[in-house]
Amino acid sequence: MRQFLLFFTIITVGLVFISRLFYLQVYSSPANNLYDDNAIRKVYDYPKRGFVYDRNGTLLVSNQSSYDVMVIPREVKALDTIEFCNLLKIDKEKFIKTYKKAYHYSPRLPYVFVSHLSKEDYAVLQEKMRKYEGFYIQKRSLRHYEASIGANVLGDIGEVNNAIIKKDPYYKMGDLIGKQGIELSYEDVLRGKKGIKFIQKNRFNKNIGPYKDGKFDTLPEPGKDIKISIDATLQAYGEQLMKHKHGGIIAIEPSTGEILTMISAPTYDPNSLVGRKRSQNFTKLYNDSIAKPTYDRSLLAQYPPGSPFKVLNALIGLQEGVVTTEDKFTCNHGYSYGNRKMGCHGHPSPLAMNMGIYESCNSYFANVYRRIIEKYDTPYEGMNVWNKHVTSFGLGNYLGYDLKIGSPGRIPSGDFYDKWYGKNRWRTTFTLSNAIGQGEIEATPIQLANMVAAIANRGYFYTPHIIKSIEGQEIDANFTTPKHTTIDKENFEPVVQGMFDVYNKGTAAALQVKGIEICGKTGTAENFTKINGVKTQLTDHSIFVAFAPKDNPKIAIAVFVENGYWGSRFAGRIATLMIEKYLSGTITRTDLEKWILSHSLEHEYEKPYSGEPFSINRGSTLEVVEPTIINHDHLLPAKP
Repeated sequence: MRQFLLFFTIITVGLVFISRLFYLQVYSSPANNLYDDNAIRKVYDYPKRGFVYDRNGTLLVSNQSSYDVMVIPREVKALDTIEFCNLLKIDKEKFIKTYKKAYHYSPRLPYVFVSHLSKEDYAVLQEKMRKYEGFYIQKRSLRHYEASIGANVLGDIGEVNNAIIKKDPYYKMGDLIGKQGIELSYEDVLRGKKGIKFIQKNRFNKNIGPYKDGKFDTLPEPGKDIKISIDATLQAYGEQLMKHKHGGIIAIEPSTGEILTMISAPTYDPNSLVGRKRSQNFTKLYNDSIAKPTYDRSLLAQYPPGSPFKVLNALIGLQEGVVTTEDKFTCNHGYSYGNRKMGCHGHPSPLAMNMGIYESCNSYFANVYRRIIEKYDTPYEGMNVWNKHVTSFGLGNYLGYDLKIGSPGRIPSGDFYDKWYGKNRWRTTFTLSNAIGQGEIEATPIQLANMVAAIANRGYFYTPHIIKSIEGQEIDANFTTPKHTTIDKENFEPVVQGMFDVYNKGTAAALQVKGIEICGKTGTAENFTKINGVKTQLTDHSIFVAFAPKDNPKIAIAVFVENGYWGSRFAGRIATLMIEKYLSGTITRTDLEKWILSHSLEHEYEKPYSGEPFSINRGSTLEVVEPTIINHDHLLPAKP
C-alpha cells in the first residue's frame, strides 16, 4: 500500500482544490464575496428609525439629521492636520488617538472619526472633504425627543461597542443601538435595516462608479413606528408632582395591563443624551450618587411594601378559611407576643376585617397572619402555602414585562427561613413583621401596582407592558393572556370594600375627590441604613396604592416617596391627584396640588451619611430584629 500512498494523497488534495474552486465559482454568491473584496468600497445607507407615539397618538420621539466623518486608515494620504482639526473642532492629540484606534480596528474598514456633526459644521466641511483622502461624510439620523419627559421610559441610543459587534454581526463600528428603555427593548423593531452600495475602485484607489451598475445594492428598510401605552399628559403631571422628591410611580390600566405612567424621580431631559455631548452628560448623571437620575426606581428599587401588603394577608386569610369578615381581634395599642410588642395607633377595639383595613390595624393583621401560618402542622409548611398565595399576585419575581431591567423583590418561603435560622428552629413569631409588609418582604413599585390591578380585577391581571401597538405587527400574546391569582373571586369584595372605606372614613379620608370612588391603602415603611457600621433609622418611606373607580376600574397606581414620613402625607396626595387627572382631565383638589408642589424633601436626601441600606442578613444566621413598629397611617393632614 505504501507505493500508492503518495498517489492517493496527490489525488485527494487535487480533488479538494477542484471542489473548492467549483464551489466559489458556481455556488458562492458574488454578493457575499463583495464584502471581502478590497477593490470594492462599501457605503451603508442608514434607515429612518421608527417614531414613538404615546397611547393617544402624541409624538414623543422623532429623528433629526446627523453627520459622521468616517475614515478608512489605509486610504489616508498626507494632509494639513492643523487645518483639518480646526474644521472638525478637535485638537491634534485627539486626531492622532482616534486615527490609531481606527487603524487598530481595521486598516481597510470604515471607522467613525468624528460623530454627530451639526448641519452647520457639515455645510462647511462638505466643500473641503475632497482635500482629505481616506475621509468621507456619512449621513445618519439621531433621535429627537419632543418633550423633556419619560427619560426612563424612552431611553436613548448610543454607539455599539466591540462586545455587541461580536454578538450581532449586523452592527458595525460606529452604528447606533438602543441603550435603555423602549429604545433597547424594541431595538429590532425601531432600527429598520441598513441598505448598502458597492462602489468600484480602480488601481489608483479612486471611485469609478457603482459595481455592476448597482446590481447588488440594497435600499434601507425604515424602522417601524410604535405606539406605547404611556399617557404623556399623565407622565408629565406625575414628574411635576415628584420634583424635589425621590421615588417611583407606576400606574396600570387593570383591564389590559398597559402601563399608563412610569415615573422615576429625580429624572432628566432625554435630549441631554443625544449628540456629541452624550458621553459627557451620561457620565455626569451616572456619577450623581445622591439623586441617581439614571437609576430607574420604578422598576429597580426594592422597598418594604408596608401596610398596603396587609390587604393580601386579608385575602389569604379568607381563602384559607382561617378568618371571616366578622371575626374580631383586640388591639391594645399593638400586638404583644412573648416579651415583644408590635405597636399600633389608637382606634376602636375590638375590630373586624373592614375596620382592620381602613384603620390599618397592626394587631388585627398580626392575628390573621398567625392563623394562616399556624393552620398547618409546621411553620415551614404554612409559610410555603402563604408564599404561593402571595407570589400568585406577581410579587417576588420579574413579572415578564417588556422592559429590559427589573428587580425580583423578595417574598420569603419556608426554605428561606430554614436557611437562616436552621431547620425546625424558627416559629411564626420570628416572621411576624410579614403581617404588615415589613420584615423580609421587599417589592418594587411595578410589582405593587400590579398587585393592586389584580385586586381591582377581583383576581386576575395582565402582564404589565409598555407597548400598545407596532406598525404592521401583533404584540406579544403574553401581554393579552390573563394570569389568575390563587384567591377566589368572592373573597375580594370585602377587601375592596375595606379599601373603599380607607377613603370614606379611614386613613385617607382627607384625600377624597368628589364624584370619584377611589379604593386605596396607605402605607408607612421603616427605613434603615448603616452609618459607620451602626444600624440607624432614617425618616420613613411614604407609600400609597389605589385604584378607581371602585367598579369597572380604569387605573391602578402605586406611589413610593422615599423619606416621605407617612403614607397619606406625600404618596397619598400624589396618588389622588394622579387618579383625578387621568379620569377627569382636571384637578378639583387644588389644595392637595398646591401642597405637593410647594413641599420638597431635598433636606432629607442631603443628610450626611455613608454606607449601604441596612440589611438584617448576618452571614449564616438571620438577626432577630423585632422593633416596636408604630403605625403612622392615621396621621392625616387637616382637610382645608
